[in-house]
Amino acid sequence: MQPGFQFDLKVLLGCVCVFCSAFFFYLATVIIKLARIKGLHIDPAFFVFARFLLGFISIVILMALKKKKIKVKKKRYLIGRTIANCVAVYCFFKGVDLTSVAQANILNMTYPLFIAIFSWIFLKEQRDAIAIIIVILAFAGVWLILAPEGMSFHKNSLWALASGISAAVAIMYLNLSRQVHDIETTLFFLFGLGSVITFIFFFNKIYLPQYSELKYLFFCSFFAIAGQYLLTAGFKYVTAIEGSIISSTRILLAAVLGPVIAMDPVLTASGWTGAFLIFAGNVVLTIRKTKR
Repeated sequence: MQPGFQFDLKVLLGCVCVFCSAFFFYLATVIIKLARIKGLHIDPAFFVFARFLLGFISIVILMALKKKKIKVKKKRYLIGRTIANCVAVYCFFKGVDLTSVAQANILNMTYPLFIAIFSWIFLKEQRDAIAIIIVILAFAGVWLILAPEGMSFHKNSLWALASGISAAVAIMYLNLSRQVHDIETTLFFLFGLGSVITFIFFFNKIYLPQYSELKYLFFCSFFAIAGQYLLTAGFKYVTAIEGSIISSTRILLAAVLGPVIAMDPVLTASGWTGAFLIFAGNVVLTIRKTKR
């Protein structure tokens, strides 16, 4: 087997992991909206805490079975990743709760543009003019799917937009952390420290749930954790910009599946144009990565 072929397989694996993570993240937001439709008033902070707590329990069990030990090399990357992710997840879940699944997912996916800006400033080795152009086109696609001419923008939408900004910081920290930390160490800090931070700030929103509430908390956490694990694994082989573009396929999932399972509006013609721009960006970035 030639070395170049092995490299291509790793890149492909990373792309697949990031794409699957987008699907699971979307399902997690659907669960939140379904809980609201069923008349359950579960605070978004409770969903966030359940996600981190179940994730922490899962990663501890996994590490015990694999007899893995925590190997911390650059603690600042782990802490930065955790704090940024806590902010991103809470703002994202809050946006889903107050607006729609599609709108929250789309505004959350504005983070590729912020990553492009941050990467250009802080990560010299990832400065790529063509990649930035692709990100901008993908960002235009986001707004085409959102169809801003027919959207009544209100302050609640700012929650999801804030999640996009903080997610950009979290993704960049993840990209840096995965260069020196394994998956288990990264997720151990994310879920463990994330649980503590969430409980400290939202302890008054956390209580012993009823069975009907527990089901939604569990399934939302399960899909989010699966998505987090795949995202963490995938970013071992893709850059922050490329990974964020592939993750943006969650917009298409929200647009296509939204009317069926989340009572979202049907995708418009301008939305399909935006979908093409995003998919085109994914393909071009993947080809450019494998040719390097």
